[in-house]
Amino acid sequence: MPTVAPDSEVPARFGRALADPIRCRLLLALREAPAHPSDLADTLGISRTRLSNHLACLRDCGLVVAVPVGRRTRYEPADERLGHALDDLRNAVVAVEADKTCPDAKTKGCC
Repeated sequence: MPTVAPDSEVPARFGRALADPIRCRLLLALREAPAHPSDLADTLGISRTRLSNHLACLRDCGLVVAVPVGRRTRYEPADERLGHALDDLRNAVVAVEADKTCPDAKTKGCC
């Protein structure tokens, strides 16, 4: 039976999941609608094996769940609030991008 992660682990799990661009795209795709792995692989343009590894990471982080549907498995966000969290993160990044508060932004292009 799944357990709830301690408050101190939640940002770390989310960060681990978002550390890879494919997992980010995968979360955004699942935010739009639950999907089967074969459809997700086609949508993202990656192999099913590679997709499987990323889905396993997202499951281990507690961000997606596998739902049996007959002989197939459908994936969906573990909590509907994840979509709102992704929106908040995207908006925060846009705000930081426009602000350019990093002192090295102009010379190093880091922010």
